[in-house]
Amino acid sequence: MTNKEAVYNQIIHKVFFDRFKKGATRIDFVRSDLEEAAMELGLVRPRNLGDIPYAFRFRRPLPDEVRERAPGNQDWVIRITGRSKYAFEPVKHAWFTPNNALAATKVPDATPALIDRYALNDEQAVLAVLRYNRLIDIFAGVTCYSLQSHLRTTVEMPTRDGKVSKPQIETDEVYLGIDQRGAQYLIPVQAKGGTDTLGVVQIEQDFLLCKKPKFRDLIPLPVGAQFIGDEKDRLIALFQFVQDPSTGEVSIAREKHYRLVPSDGVSDEELSAYAQLPFD
Repeated sequence: MTNKEAVYNQIIHKVFFDRFKKGATRIDFVRSDLEEAAMELGLVRPRNLGDIPYAFRFRRPLPDEVRERAPGNQDWVIRITGRSKYAFEPVKHAWFTPNNALAATKVPDATPALIDRYALNDEQAVLAVLRYNRLIDIFAGVTCYSLQSHLRTTVEMPTRDGKVSKPQIETDEVYLGIDQRGAQYLIPVQAKGGTDTLGVVQIEQDFLLCKKPKFRDLIPLPVGAQFIGDEKDRLIALFQFVQDPSTGEVSIAREKHYRLVPSDGVSDEELSAYAQLPFD
């Protein structure tokens, strides 16, 4: 753990336990509470206070002592409830990790060597692998076109007090798809590399993106992508998510693993075996 991570852990730990009561299912706080916690702990105030909740929303789990206080067999996440306002709330699945028991389908690697060499970070490498190998098309079973990378927009998010907040969200890449019937799809993709993990908050935001008026007539198909192991292993997991309309809970509907191999890396026996498999 870096010094920055340790500081963030101490601050969020104090903010949580200063407000936690047994049986709580929602714990509200505001951005200024983070600064007060840092001062009371004798820590140097982080330059970007907003990065503290951001880190625990998108990059890593909350401290173990916080997670252990979640009701039932759930986990805490941090959600935006307004401008500089947040809340700890429980969910069934806070993070999604690849199922190591799944078999991998081999796909000839079409990633240009120059892209492999000069990809700036793990996330960019994942997005490039998806794009050049048409893995979103293969996974979704529809013809896909990249609409935009790193799409930033605001979405409408209902709050418990009956109001609507409009937080800004970012999706790593957005695809449009069309199937043989002519039905059209919106496919927001969240990509993770290295030790990062897919978080439920990002997927919830992608479902909100799908509800924007511009996309309302498209079939929503949020997808998560993550390298398994080192990038050089060329093994990638893809997840399709669904959201319960009554509870808002997000779950994995389908997961597939793909291993990128040289053009001669798929044997005749493997091709024959793939031909016998049913379509999803």
